Amino acid sequence: MPSPEHESIVAMLSSAPIIESPDLATQRSGFEAMTAEFPLAPGTEVLSTHADDVPVEWVTAEGADGQKVMLYLHGGGYVIGSAATHRSLASRLSEASAAKVLVVDYRLAPEHPFPAAVEDALTTYRWALSQGLHADKMAIAGDSAGGGLALALLVRIREEGLPMPACGICLSPWVDLEGTGATSAPGVVNDPMVTLAGIQGMAEAYAGGQLNAPLASPLHADLSGLPPLLIQVGTREILLDDARRIASKARAAGVSVTLQEEEGLIHVWQLFPNVPESHQAVARIGAFVARELT
Repeated sequence: MPSPEHESIVAMLSSAPIIESPDLATQRSGFEAMTAEFPLAPGTEVLSTHADDVPVEWVTAEGADGQKVMLYLHGGGYVIGSAATHRSLASRLSEASAAKVLVVDYRLAPEHPFPAAVEDALTTYRWALSQGLHADKMAIAGDSAGGGLALALLVRIREEGLPMPACGICLSPWVDLEGTGATSAPGVVNDPMVTLAGIQGMAEAYAGGQLNAPLASPLHADLSGLPPLLIQVGTREILLDDARRIASKARAAGVSVTLQEEEGLIHVWQLFPNVPESHQAVARIGAFVARELT
C-alpha cells in the first residue's frame, strides 16, 4: 500500500494539477515553484556550464566517482521542466549511484519542436565523450518525456556509430505520443500528475504531425543493440502501458530489461524527496548503475 507521504502528494496534486494550468507560462512557473524547495543530498555540488551550445548542470554528491557519469534528461512533456526542477532528484541519484550526474537543459517546445530535444541530447553525449569520459562508465537516464528521450538518444548513438553507454534508465517513460496504450484510455487509472488531455496537448506542441516518428515515439523505433535497461513505473499512471510495451519490444529485440512496477504509485514518484517509495526506487537505480558501470 502506498505510504501516507505518497498519498499526501496525491492530495496536493489533485487539488492543483500542474499541467492543467490555463497557459504554458503558468505550467512552467508552477513546476519550478513546486520543486524549488526540494533538498539536495548532503554535500552536493552544482556546476552550470555548456556542452558546446547546450546548457547543462553537473550535479555531484559527496563521494561520487568523477569517472562515472549519468547523463540525465528531465521530464515535463517536452514543454516544461529544466535542470533546476530535477536538481534534487539528480543529487539523490548521484548519491545512490556514486556517479556524477550531467543534467541536460535541452530546448523546449513549442518554441523548439521535435527533433530539437534529441539533437541537444546527442550534442551533449558527443561533448561528454570529447571531455575524455568513457562510454562504458556512462548511463543515460530520464523520466517521463525524458525517459522517452533517453531511448531516442540511445537509438541515435547506435545510428551514429558512437560508443554505446553501459546502460539506460527510464522512469515512467513516455514512448507513445499518440497515446494508444490501454492505460491511456479515460477512466482506466487515476493519476493526478498526468492526464490524457494534458499530454495530448504536450505531444502536439512537441511533435505535431510526427507523433509516430521513431525518435519522438521510441515505441516505433528499432531497439536492437541497446544496452541493458532499467524501467520503473507506477501502476496508477496512464503511462503504465507505455512502460510495459517498450519493455516487451526491447526484450524482443534482444535487450536485457528490468521492469519494476510499483503498486499504486503515481507518475515519476521518484521526484518527491519526502516519499519513502522515492528513496527505495532511487536506491534500486543506484544498485543497477553500480552493477552496470564496472
